[in-house]
Amino acid sequence: MSVELLLTPAQAPQVAPALPHPSYDQVVLPGDHPDPTVIKIGDTYWASATSAEWGAVFPLFSSKNLLDWELVGHVFPDKLPDWAGSNFWAPEFYQENGRTYIYYTARKKGGMLCVAVASADHPAGPYHDHGPLVGQEAGSIDGFAIPDEHGDLYLIWKEDGNSCYQETPIWAQRLNDERTALIGEATELFTNDVRWEGPLVEGSALVRHNGWFYMFYAGNSCCGKGCQYATGVARSRALLGPWEKYAQNPILDSNDTWKCPGHGTVTELDGRWFLLHHAYFKQSHEFVGRQGLLSEFTWNAEGWPEFVRRSPQAPPLTDLGRLHVADEFEGSRLGLEWQWPINQQPATAVANGQLHLSAEPSRLGAVVARRTHTATYKAATTLDFAALPADTFAGLAAVGDPYNALALMAGNGQLQVWHLKSGKQQCLTSIFVEPCATLTLRLEVWGGQRYRFAYSTDGATWQPIPTESFAVNGTYLPPWDRGVRLALVAQGEAEATATFHNFILRNQR
Repeated sequence: MSVELLLTPAQAPQVAPALPHPSYDQVVLPGDHPDPTVIKIGDTYWASATSAEWGAVFPLFSSKNLLDWELVGHVFPDKLPDWAGSNFWAPEFYQENGRTYIYYTARKKGGMLCVAVASADHPAGPYHDHGPLVGQEAGSIDGFAIPDEHGDLYLIWKEDGNSCYQETPIWAQRLNDERTALIGEATELFTNDVRWEGPLVEGSALVRHNGWFYMFYAGNSCCGKGCQYATGVARSRALLGPWEKYAQNPILDSNDTWKCPGHGTVTELDGRWFLLHHAYFKQSHEFVGRQGLLSEFTWNAEGWPEFVRRSPQAPPLTDLGRLHVADEFEGSRLGLEWQWPINQQPATAVANGQLHLSAEPSRLGAVVARRTHTATYKAATTLDFAALPADTFAGLAAVGDPYNALALMAGNGQLQVWHLKSGKQQCLTSIFVEPCATLTLRLEVWGGQRYRFAYSTDGATWQPIPTESFAVNGTYLPPWDRGVRLALVAQGEAEATATFHNFILRNQR
């Protein structure tokens, strides 16, 4: 099915011809990519980001120019570390003697947040997990490795005191020669003690420049409608301090286009300096999530970093067309862009231009999902309707998490709109459909909040699904720390399978 079926001619947006990138201050990891990290290894830049409760865990991107990134794999593509169960946050690269390390955050099963480490012979993996390094009672997050002025490698991390209404010290402790355990005593570097920082400082990323250690860090609340995140910097001649915070902090703050920029990593290209960090695009905010931005900075006469643009700029309109999706399920497996709830990886098979998704009985069922890039869009899928087993439902959904979703589901000769909130499922409407081999489902979203559903038996003529009001309210969907995904879903007995022919997404501003 052509992507054009999603738009009538009158609705088709006018897309300007592609232009050269005007500057480096722009979105480079579009969609929900919080806490991004970047490192240069050889002639290639590598990036990753928080994956939170979505698998596969920690995407791996490569680039030659910091602008054009290719998703090439994941740190944990199939199996989670045995010790960890959730909250896969803030990966950070470190490279030494040809070996790549990822220091990351995860929650111990039944326990606290910890900083852990995995390593690989190549930055693309495969990675071997070495387990937790530190897990304080309040939780430990945002690990970053850097050698001190003597060449001894230290782990820098945040004690997650804000989780229990306490301060949030930034700690440093030496790593062993294998880089897989802490040795010696921990040293507190600084905590949140300036008004703009609010309840926390976190997301430390360090770089050494002209004899100084510079720590770029985030302060205040990170996420959701009420976020107040911003970026500050501190410096010290010695890694263990004393540290001086810049009097002009925050050095990167919200503007009319982007909100709450923070938690990034420094990199350099051709003598120019950049921070790869996240921020919310104000038009889409929590519905898309925190996107990965590249912001350029320079060093002023006093030796402090100053951003070329104090706040990030808007994404160019041409990005929207580049981010359209038309997946016809070619090849023999799902593309790397597809995700699933980390503890519910579904069984899938791709063959002959079809995705076969094995059903699951709980809540929404089996889920395979894609990130969204705007808050206004249309999506569609065509599925085998006549072949659905009895009591098996399959369809298209907007998913915040497995407990919160809006879905258009086909099954038992019907179409139903499902409202799933806090794990409680409600059927908002149900209609019978004339028997047909395939059925195309469409979902339209405005501003991330208003949802409309339609279907077609021929891929050209659309019938709206009647609901009590013109549009269903989906404001509740995004979790506090994640954006909405679009998903193909299948609910039913485990031996049942749903067959999809495509997945189409058209972004609109």
